[in-house]
Amino acid sequence: MIDVALSHTLSPTQVDQLLTLYDDVWWAKGRTRAGVEAMLRGCLAFAFIDGEGRLQAFARVVGDGIYKATVFDVIVTPDQRGTGLGQYVMDAVMAHPAVASVRHVELQCKPELDEFYRPWGFTPVEGILYMRRTAT
Repeated sequence: MIDVALSHTLSPTQVDQLLTLYDDVWWAKGRTRAGVEAMLRGCLAFAFIDGEGRLQAFARVVGDGIYKATVFDVIVTPDQRGTGLGQYVMDAVMAHPAVASVRHVELQCKPELDEFYRPWGFTPVEGILYMRRTAT
């Protein structure tokens, strides 16, 4: 795993790098700079920056600090996938004081990532129907 430092803010260049990462995954294609900048203002960001100032991994959390928190956008640069950086990201997210004591921490993932998230206590929620409304 590459040596990275955690930051909760992104420089303009790192926002560009995040947009590039988003364009590489099916669930975030087409996000705009204005939208991502607004998103960053409304969440707790976890940016993992290498010694050259490049964004290597990212995640974000939205929540109330007491009852609910949702982890979104866990993403690692393609060349760092499989190196353990994703586990490092999740360790940092789950250890953060704004997340660690929250009653329910939730996330959404594809079924093939189920086992990846289990070490942090994530399990499927029986009887819950995931629903979405897409704005037009």
